[in-house]
Amino acid sequence: MTGLQIAQAIESTPLAVEIARSSWLFPLLETLHVLAIALVVGSIALLDIRLLGLGGMRRTVAEMMRSVLPWVWSAFVMAAICGALLFSSKATAYYVNLPFRFKFACLILAAANMLAFHYSGDVARWESRPPPVRARTAAAISLVLWISIVAAGRWIGFTT
Repeated sequence: MTGLQIAQAIESTPLAVEIARSSWLFPLLETLHVLAIALVVGSIALLDIRLLGLGGMRRTVAEMMRSVLPWVWSAFVMAAICGALLFSSKATAYYVNLPFRFKFACLILAAANMLAFHYSGDVARWESRPPPVRARTAAAISLVLWISIVAAGRWIGFTT
């Protein structure tokens, strides 16, 4: 089965058809998706700004991570669920949409960047002001990727 055939199958499921036909379901899901993404990006930006040494310096990185990451993960789950439901309603259009593909590629890169950061060493051991270059680099890459994800998300709305 090709990717396009999979997209067609997803789009023809009863839930996807209902989302596409409903006058209120797609806008509701999109609103929840946008709010969740705003919370994800805002929370990650706070942490990235701290890692870059540009703000939040009164708190340690470990403290900030403990307070921010639960919000990030909760909002990310909501964004992913709503995004998947939105995708299902127009799967064939999104599948061939370049901004959608770019957004998805940036999401994968953001996840890889986060994993590389979290497994690069013990944050508490290098708690310094400013953090080491590798942490600042990860933060800068994270900000660029999340800004790109938001921009691509908006671009999708104008190209489907």
